[in-house]
Amino acid sequence: MDYILAVLGIIVVNILLSGDNALVIALASRNLSAQQQKQAMLWGSAGAVVLRIVLTFGAVLLLQIPYLQLVGGIMLVWIAAKLVRGEKQRKGNVVATGSLTKAIKTIITADVIMSLDNVLAIAGVAKGDWGLLVLGLAISVPLIVWGSQAIGMLVKKWPIIIIIGAAFLGWTGGEMVIVDTAVLPFAGRLPWLHWILPGAFAVIAVGLGKMVRNHQSVN
Repeated sequence: MDYILAVLGIIVVNILLSGDNALVIALASRNLSAQQQKQAMLWGSAGAVVLRIVLTFGAVLLLQIPYLQLVGGIMLVWIAAKLVRGEKQRKGNVVATGSLTKAIKTIITADVIMSLDNVLAIAGVAKGDWGLLVLGLAISVPLIVWGSQAIGMLVKKWPIIIIIGAAFLGWTGGEMVIVDTAVLPFAGRLPWLHWILPGAFAVIAVGLGKMVRNHQSVN
């Protein structure tokens, strides 16, 4: 059951942080024929899965270094806050092309650049379980490519999904800090910290995102 929940966590995080990827696909392949657009989506999705798995593996290995989990956990809170804030990623540099090969390259490159936040978040959720990483990414990336329009409609209809996702990311950030090799010896002596810190990070992530969003709306 815990394994299934972890896989679902990776899928949800990946979908929430990659909601705009379908727009990149549409922009990159809009000059292709209908058949070539399908091929671009298929091969672009496959390439994105492979590259994202490689990047996430690298992140998991790096997070074994002392203090990097701590830094990563704090960064995850900011990523979650940006999710609540509703930051839109820039895609003005995505060029439409009439070449299937170039479209696939554009889709893969843009996905990797746009997915650096995802890599850190998913590495934190997976907690070093390689099988979990591969399974979660292999399921979620195609879902993003083929079903992001429906996902976007769900998020617009129920904005609470964003808040829940951000709180989950904040919680994961707190857990990352606690299991950092430099922090764990101290945290191990304070069992209550394993609940208090993730909970505090979840509240901070949502609160910070809302605060920044309200400040931007006033200005």
